Amino acid sequence: MGVAEDSEPPLKRVKGPLEESKSLPEDHSTTKSVSCSLGDQMARPLTSQGDGETIGSQGVIRKAEFIKIITRALYSLGYDKSGALLEEESGIPLHSSVVNLFMGQVTNGKWDDSVATLRTIGLSDEIMKSASFLILEQKFLELLKMEKVAAALDTLRNEIVPLHVNLDCVHKLASCIISPSQCIRLGISSQDTEGTKSGSKILEKLQKLLPAAIMIPEKRLEHLVERALDVQREACVFHNTSDSDLSLYSDHQCGKNQIPSQTLQILEAHKNEVWFVQFSHNGKYLGSSSKDHSAIIWEVKENGQVLLKHTLCGHQKPVLIVSWSPDDSQILTCGQDEVIRRWDVSSGECLHVYEKTGVGLISCGWFPDGRGIFAGMTDKSICLWDLDGRDLECWKGQRTLRISDMAITDDGKRIISVCRESAILLLDREAKFDRLIEEVDMITSFSLSKDNKFLLVNLMNQEIHLWSIEGDPKLISEYKGHKRTRFVIRSCFGGLDQSFIASGSEDSQVYIWHRCSGELLLALPGHSGAVNCVSWNPGNLHMLASASDDGTIRIWGLDRFNLKGGEQSNGSNHHCNGRS
Repeated sequence: MGVAEDSEPPLKRVKGPLEESKSLPEDHSTTKSVSCSLGDQMARPLTSQGDGETIGSQGVIRKAEFIKIITRALYSLGYDKSGALLEEESGIPLHSSVVNLFMGQVTNGKWDDSVATLRTIGLSDEIMKSASFLILEQKFLELLKMEKVAAALDTLRNEIVPLHVNLDCVHKLASCIISPSQCIRLGISSQDTEGTKSGSKILEKLQKLLPAAIMIPEKRLEHLVERALDVQREACVFHNTSDSDLSLYSDHQCGKNQIPSQTLQILEAHKNEVWFVQFSHNGKYLGSSSKDHSAIIWEVKENGQVLLKHTLCGHQKPVLIVSWSPDDSQILTCGQDEVIRRWDVSSGECLHVYEKTGVGLISCGWFPDGRGIFAGMTDKSICLWDLDGRDLECWKGQRTLRISDMAITDDGKRIISVCRESAILLLDREAKFDRLIEEVDMITSFSLSKDNKFLLVNLMNQEIHLWSIEGDPKLISEYKGHKRTRFVIRSCFGGLDQSFIASGSEDSQVYIWHRCSGELLLALPGHSGAVNCVSWNPGNLHMLASASDDGTIRIWGLDRFNLKGGEQSNGSNHHCNGRS
């Protein structure tokens, strides 16, 4: 609402529960000035407050409450004149005269008067006692500060104690009389007993205690609008935009165009099947590994293009997976039944090779602090090494399988691995306690959510299961529709708040489900071979990568990001306009 400049001072209306509310007499000069500026067309005050009237298409919004909430918002926003005029024009005051008197007394530190007025408002006995306690406690503390010990003691004995509430606090207040320094230990500062500051703070506490119908809560309108936006956001199946894109002008509803569904690039640098792909934590890099014995670091440019940065050679066997360090400055590559190599992302240099005589390595990952790595072995053990390859811990026994994913929670306390064909081990390093997720079929892969609370498990029976792993494991959702008969297919969380599930499939498509509802949203064609792995860019809600047996990596994005001009060869890159 625009406000024209006015030489008269603003109305001294209370902006919220922290300032005194003053009445506006009819002959107040400021009120006359504002009223006249609106012209003769301003409606006169209504004789009825419209308590029984409703507005809105469904007739469930009480008009009086609606107007009071708007008035409260105007004062909170600093539009005192507009708030006062809305009260006058509607004939619906924000607060009753008794509540206005009470708020003014509290703000000005008139403790005895405010307690007396409180009794006339019409509160329940429990609320009135609790509210009286807050006021009298402040009175007690101010008397102590003024060194009026006898008066403070009288207030405690004859006013606070008879309320029979907050007995623990009463004992602490009594200790303040014996030892004034106790007030400091209780967290009561001198600022808590300074004039209007103390009154404002007490009024803020009272507002949370008194019924909303008596004292309208601060920012009530903002809260209602935020809840409405929350409901719209939660009901939006395709929601994948930041909150800054939400608008009050229309109901929010994302379309499928907010889900990456169009091929923007085809990356063809690998010479054989691409088995694994993963974006770095910051989304600025993409790592891939292949049956061609190599891994590649790709760089994601600011304009969304993905360009080859380093080809990592040195493995003698196919590279199963890659794993980014917590700060994305290094990357691990794990050869099939071979060794683990640690690389510098900036230079592409191999920094260390991890191996164990007579034992092959099948999976790997990083400590949360980046100071060490963990690995699954072909002898079904799990080992932890520092960056120089020194053994730190080792768990023997049936801890992993030959086809095995591994993960460690961000607090470093739990290691997760496939320990049997149909079971996942949740190993607590501190408590030395194991939990198991027992599945109905053979497990082929899994993925840990960003918040470490959920596990996405791919099964041989062409199902993907979502498990909660807080406390005892619990199956939450199932996702179906993709194809898997022979190969290891990997899925991932993605999108805003990881609200979507994406997966590869042996029918050459990428599948995307809504995480909460389990609804299959999209099946994306384009690859000419099985899609082994997918990764959703954590730094770009609208970028998805897929790796396939056709030897390519596809970068998926939104329709409006399509590059124009058809396919163009750029070394090992193809830019695409569409899905083919």
